[in-house]
Amino acid sequence: MAFFKRELGPVERFESALKEKLAARQKLAGKSSVAEKELGEKRAAAERLAVAGAASSKLDRAEASMRAVEDHARTLRAALAELDEQVASADRALTEAKAQHDRNISADAIEAMAAAIERAAPGFQAGAATLIEAVTTSSASMPEATRFSTSVDAVRREVASAVDLICWELRSAAVRERAGNANVADPMPSQSEQPSTAGIERQMIYTLQPLKWCEGSETRRVPAFAMVGLPKALLPAALRHHHVDYLNARRVQTLMHLHGSEAHGDPTADDPELVDLDALVAEEDQGAKADVA
Repeated sequence: MAFFKRELGPVERFESALKEKLAARQKLAGKSSVAEKELGEKRAAAERLAVAGAASSKLDRAEASMRAVEDHARTLRAALAELDEQVASADRALTEAKAQHDRNISADAIEAMAAAIERAAPGFQAGAATLIEAVTTSSASMPEATRFSTSVDAVRREVASAVDLICWELRSAAVRERAGNANVADPMPSQSEQPSTAGIERQMIYTLQPLKWCEGSETRRVPAFAMVGLPKALLPAALRHHHVDYLNARRVQTLMHLHGSEAHGDPTADDPELVDLDALVAEEDQGAKADVA
């Protein structure tokens, strides 16, 4: 029966490396201690011969023996100092590996929270839709019920945007936690920078190209690599042509860390890369009509 050795994790590898370094240091320290003791004995012997007025030949042999032991002891001291540096480096690596392991656990928990919110959101939307349907499909008409239905619909839209936003915040926090800079918060658009939601249902998305569209008499222009509230009527076309992507998309997480999420100046009207979403939707509608014809 074949047995497969389990692959060690980073913490276990660094622990094993540190243990090996410490064992090697202990062994080398023993050798160095013996060499230092021997060197002391050789020095004492040479000193006794010199004081006693021994012959030159004896003194020469004693000095040669002492120098040989001294060179050996010096070599062992240098090796021990180098090994001490390796032990310190291995200890630092182990400390960092343990810290990274803890950060990974924390980041995994944050990402799991974001995933749980995303899984729970459709249930909330379905429940809200059922409440709205209970009013809108009824043959009876009551102002109180209508106001209730309108309020539920407004809450449903707000919750949908809030879910996208909080999931993006959580995943960004998980990335920062995993990288070890959890205290550095990504800049978020302020409330004054958020587009008005009055009468327009929006979706928080991340732009990949400079975009423009019309809202009544106003023309909105937004730069690439910014988080904006896009009217949902324009969202399908923008997604199909890869001009935007959802906040929880993997590439968006990378782009946010490269470019941030705030708009840094609107593009000019003559920007050659500016994409007109209204024209894009109109072009798709004409193409669909032509296909039907």
